[in-house]
Amino acid sequence: MSSPSHDSDRILRQARQSLQHQRAGGRRAGSIGRRSAALKRDHAFRKLVRVLLAISVIVMGAMIAGLIVDGIGWGGIIVTLLAMIVAVGVLGVFPRLPSPSLESLGKADVKSLVGRTELWLESQRPALPAPAVQLVDQIGLQLDALGLQLDGLDEQAPAAQEVRKLVGEHLPELVSTYTSIPRHLRTEPRAGTTPDQQLTDSLGKISTEIDSVTRQLASGAIDNLAIRTRYLDYKYGDALDQTETNT
Repeated sequence: MSSPSHDSDRILRQARQSLQHQRAGGRRAGSIGRRSAALKRDHAFRKLVRVLLAISVIVMGAMIAGLIVDGIGWGGIIVTLLAMIVAVGVLGVFPRLPSPSLESLGKADVKSLVGRTELWLESQRPALPAPAVQLVDQIGLQLDALGLQLDGLDEQAPAAQEVRKLVGEHLPELVSTYTSIPRHLRTEPRAGTTPDQQLTDSLGKISTEIDSVTRQLASGAIDNLAIRTRYLDYKYGDALDQTETNT
């Protein structure tokens, strides 16, 4: 029987291997984690089903019309083909997969929290500086490892509530605070640092915290789980507050 510490090391080793695999092209393009990629696949599958149903209805309609009028002729065939093309074009694009709102993340159940947070981070990634993008990609893989632990966690457990705060509140609030700053001020030094640098530093701290939480959950230390939430560190501190005030 494996020990809790061995299980923890095994999970983190798998996460590192997954990171290498994803960098080598194993991760779906545009996805920072497996769970957000799975949500996209499910959404694409549902669209495919709607396309196939629409095509079936069009073909059946054409067949019934042909039986009624004794053949639909070339004109009917062309209209049928055009209808099929329109159905594929429209239903293949719409509806788009919506990005979760900032408010909904903090209310999500722990089983869907990881995938929804990954989706939200992906939607914010274009607005982030390069070092922060690299950290977001790293956090996506860490969230996948964390999600494995959350799958078997009681929704009402204190650990679940703390994880929801870290992943569903503090992390997205950090990124949202940064993106609310005008672009031309994000590289402007204030109090010896810039919003870009503060974002990168704070994402690094959250990445470390997610890793720590995953280790604790993997080792079975749920009752002793203590997320060291440092609100000022996670939300940039007074420097960005002053920047926002001055804008």
